[in-house]
Amino acid sequence: MANQILVWPGSDYPLGATYDGIGTNFSLFSEMADRVELCLFDGAGKETHIELPENDGFCWHGYLPGIGPGQRYGFRVHGPWEPATGKLCCPSKLLLDPYAKAVEGSVKWHDSLFPSQPDKPDAPPDTTDSAPFMPRSVIINPFFDWSKDRSPDIPMHDTIIYEVHVKGFTFMHPGIPEQLRGTYAGLAHHAAIEYLAKLGVTAVELMPVQQFVHSRILVDRGVRNYWGYDPIAYLAPHNEYSSTGDVGQQVQEFKQMVLRLHEAGIEVILDVVFNHTAEGNHFGPVLCYKGIDNHSYYRLTPDKRYYEDFTGTGNSLNMRHPQVLRLVMESLRYWVTDMHVDGFRFDLAATLARELYAVDRLSTFFSIIHQDPVISKVKLIAEPWDVGEGGYQVGEFPPRWSELNGKYRDSVRDFWKGTPVPTREIVTRFMGSQDLYEKTGRRPYASVNFVTSHDGFTLMDLVSYNDKHNEANLENNADGNNDNRSWNCGVEGPTDNPEVNALRARQQRNFLTTLLLSQGLPLLRAGSESGHTQGGNNNAYCQDNRISWQQWDCVDKQLRDFTAMLIQLRKEHPVLHRWKRYQHPGRGDGGIRCFWPGGNELTEEEWTTGKTGPVLIHLSGVLNQIDNQGVPIQDRDVRVILNAEANEARFVLPPGDGGVWIKVVDTDLTPGAAQGQVWHDGDILAVPPRSMVVLCREA
Repeated sequence: MANQILVWPGSDYPLGATYDGIGTNFSLFSEMADRVELCLFDGAGKETHIELPENDGFCWHGYLPGIGPGQRYGFRVHGPWEPATGKLCCPSKLLLDPYAKAVEGSVKWHDSLFPSQPDKPDAPPDTTDSAPFMPRSVIINPFFDWSKDRSPDIPMHDTIIYEVHVKGFTFMHPGIPEQLRGTYAGLAHHAAIEYLAKLGVTAVELMPVQQFVHSRILVDRGVRNYWGYDPIAYLAPHNEYSSTGDVGQQVQEFKQMVLRLHEAGIEVILDVVFNHTAEGNHFGPVLCYKGIDNHSYYRLTPDKRYYEDFTGTGNSLNMRHPQVLRLVMESLRYWVTDMHVDGFRFDLAATLARELYAVDRLSTFFSIIHQDPVISKVKLIAEPWDVGEGGYQVGEFPPRWSELNGKYRDSVRDFWKGTPVPTREIVTRFMGSQDLYEKTGRRPYASVNFVTSHDGFTLMDLVSYNDKHNEANLENNADGNNDNRSWNCGVEGPTDNPEVNALRARQQRNFLTTLLLSQGLPLLRAGSESGHTQGGNNNAYCQDNRISWQQWDCVDKQLRDFTAMLIQLRKEHPVLHRWKRYQHPGRGDGGIRCFWPGGNELTEEEWTTGKTGPVLIHLSGVLNQIDNQGVPIQDRDVRVILNAEANEARFVLPPGDGGVWIKVVDTDLTPGAAQGQVWHDGDILAVPPRSMVVLCREA
């Protein structure tokens, strides 16, 4: 429609909508556009069109005095319509701003959101206006009082990560006011923070909070995108997690959450999804990037008709294009500088490193990250794989990166399941996987160790089910991986058998003790410490209900307290989280020695032959290293004994200097019952089947 709103040329930089206190500058990149319309909406949905007057370097821009925070807007891009060659400009489709810092509303699925019939590439575009069914970009107030904020700045080797879902962690918490449950404010509430502080974790890793979409296939099925791995706006905090509104209030609420967590000494790490978007493949909707510049934003097949897919979600962002790299980097900087987060976990990070087809550890993406003065200083964690050829890249990421260690997960699960695992393998994983990371000059904290994460069984379900039970996903239980590393003690699911329940409890303690005392960074999935079950669902991505939400009415308090004790033990003993260098069992390295039950030390030959069996790992408290302040580190020796076999193992405590040993952990006993038992060199210590013992030298 005609409009009388004053528009000045403005600037091509920065991209997006930038409020300066007087007015707002708008800038949108599109190499394919012939012209771009800015669309302003009032609260009733009335739309005003304003053509952006300038184009510099394919950035269309204009400045509107008097337009400020709370204003809803979108874009319409005029240009070529040639689906057969990947050109999808269609002004009937309202488009979100890729740089939107807030989004109002959600997608309301309607045929108008799709460009045309995908099987008829020569057909004209669908000209139905999609605006009534689209969310709106929103101009935000960028100002926030950060004067009291201080990042905890936890050293990498001291970090203990807790993977948490903003909604699921708080939605059923009885100590959080009902109106705050499931929101950023809920996670900022003192009841939530008190729990995290008492548990002892140093960082929360938030599952995706960049604005995401509930796909049509899920909505039609009557479920929702609970996990959030379907992003559409990389600078906007997801609006459904706001308790105060979605016309910019979500930004202020997110910042307040970060401030409160920092006050408690807890860092915030974001799980970010830069490998694909919610627009899917050629059958998918046109919501943002497709309609702005399909060629630039996505990796297309040589004929430009279809999308390269290294993620299994329909498309892959084109990380070779400078504007896509710019979007990713400016998003990361924004979350650090404006939102004060402390690090990132990159979903399917191997996709980001694909230059042509192969994964390249020296790719442009990594080069830019390492040179950036902001991003290079925060915590960087890669999920080092994707679903494309050659996508499994554990151990191959460059310095400055830590990686989710899938080999750690698999080896530890196999070991406690009872699968014969070479002693060399389990000790190597326990000691930080130097075989994977030392070759690239990295330190033990390069290994992010985990046993369970959001993707797969919960810890309780890992020891309770052999088979997945994903029927609630309405995919005929065909989704999710068949997990051959689970172990159910011979009984599937809940049982009243006290022996089976005792064995399951012991296995959970085994996994937690192994995880929290291993070298590297422990990643604890929320609920692992409380006995959370999903009823055997190992792919609860669409279960926004009690299946996934933390069940605060049935917390296993003994297991929670046991986990907190392990975390405190880890913090008290530097020997359990070395940072300066790796120790090498089997090479005569004095920092670590390994012994068989009879008291004889593993020989170098036994270390290389793949021999299996229960093992005692002796960790020397004299590390020959200094801390960050230059003070020599000395600590008490620690001995960790692992027996995953079905029979008792009798260990002769190896001779030393006549030391006295205090048993601090025994996973066979009721948590806490092991505290204070005294042992001496030469004593015989019986370690029950499938259990662990930890001894600390008396001070």
